Amino acid sequence: MTYRITGLDPAPYNPLFGLTDRELAERGVVRMTVTKKPSFPCRVSLVDRNIGEQVLLLNHISHDVANAYRASHAIFVADAEQAEFVDRVPPVFETRVLSLRAFDSDGMMADAVLAQPGQADAAIRKLFDNPEVETIHAHNAVRSCFSAKIERH
Repeated sequence: MTYRITGLDPAPYNPLFGLTDRELAERGVVRMTVTKKPSFPCRVSLVDRNIGEQVLLLNHISHDVANAYRASHAIFVADAEQAEFVDRVPPVFETRVLSLRAFDSDGMMADAVLAQPGQADAAIRKLFDNPEVETIHAHNAVRSCFSAKIERH
């Protein structure tokens, strides 16, 4: 069984980087400067951004379904290229406790586990052992924010 983890498509966020702080605020977005690492995980590149870099803090709908599991939360995005990881976890997973939420084809939660740092790969593979699981959403367990979507590959 193989899996693929991709960062968010940067296209919807690219125009935001050229806006002023006031224009961003009108859209509910905040420009921030990275002050420590690891601490500002970009959902496009799936890496913690470097100190001094600019990121945007905004709300993201991570599970856009018409059921009780619809979800949104704050995320950071950087002006970066979209990452892809096949059969390996991205750097943002390595230092964090993750809540891995497995969903079926109807967007209903079929299973969920907590993965400690270093355990994400094994936990993902175990969740995908269930044939009902179509996708897995990784969330940073401490702050509950969406980290990445994991699909069968």
